This record gives sequence, structure tokens and C-alpha cells, in this order.
Amino acid sequence: GTCHIVIEACEGCQKATEYSSGKYCLIFPDPTAKWRLGNCNMATHIKVEEKKAGKVNPLKASKRGH
Repeated sequence: GTCHIVIEACEGCQKATEYSSGKYCLIFPDPTAKWRLGNCNMATHIKVEEKKAGKVNPLKASKRGH
């Protein structure tokens, strides 16, 4: 197989390295495939939002406060 040049979504990632023939990803040979279904799981330039806590049972919450 051959490596493909990084796409626009990869700009700013620390895993994208510049070579004389172009800019390539150190992890994946085809960066387009990693971005096809959403964010790349190895991207270093994307911040993942934390999920908020679900509903709190009021009875249990009142017992914790004491």
C-alpha cells in the first residue's frame, strides 16, 4: 500500500509530519478513512467534551448532604 497525504482536517495534529514529498500521518496510511465517519481517534488537536452526569436521585442526594 501507499501512504496518502493528510487532509485539511488533520492540520494542527502533532502526528502529521512534513516530508519532502508532502505531509503525512505517522499513524494511519489513509487519513481520509479515519475522518469519514467522524473525528479521528488519534487527533491531538481536537478537544473531547466531557459528558455531563445523568439525573441524580433526590433521595440519595439528600442522604449525601448530611
